[in-house]
Amino acid sequence: MIKTTKILIIFLIFSFLLSNLASAQLKQPETFEEAKEMGEQALETGRRDLPGIIEKLLKEKVFPIWQKMYDWSYANIWLKIKNFFQYEVIPRLKGEYEKRKVQIEHEFEEEKEELKEELPELGKSIWERFKELWK
Repeated sequence: MIKTTKILIIFLIFSFLLSNLASAQLKQPETFEEAKEMGEQALETGRRDLPGIIEKLLKEKVFPIWQKMYDWSYANIWLKIKNFFQYEVIPRLKGEYEKRKVQIEHEFEEEKEELKEELPELGKSIWERFKELWK
């Protein structure tokens, strides 16, 4: 308990000193013209330096993290999913396909015959409807 209190007090003193040092280093504008001038300088600095800063952050910090995430997910997730499908799902589907292949071909032939019988009737009805539109 005493250590925690000492650490908290040291942290508060340290943060207070840092905030005073930071505010002492910033020159506060006295007039609106000075504030406007400081704002324009900040904008110009941002326009000039910001693209380089962002590029550096992306190259040095973000892309390596993304690459590590990709490598980890590829090794730990994608390969397991790929193996699962390759060794579990696909053989089961092929087996089921082979079992039902004859039945599917038979049903396909029946559907083809039914369509051959229905198409002439469908064609006549469309032609008759077309004739009725012109009358």
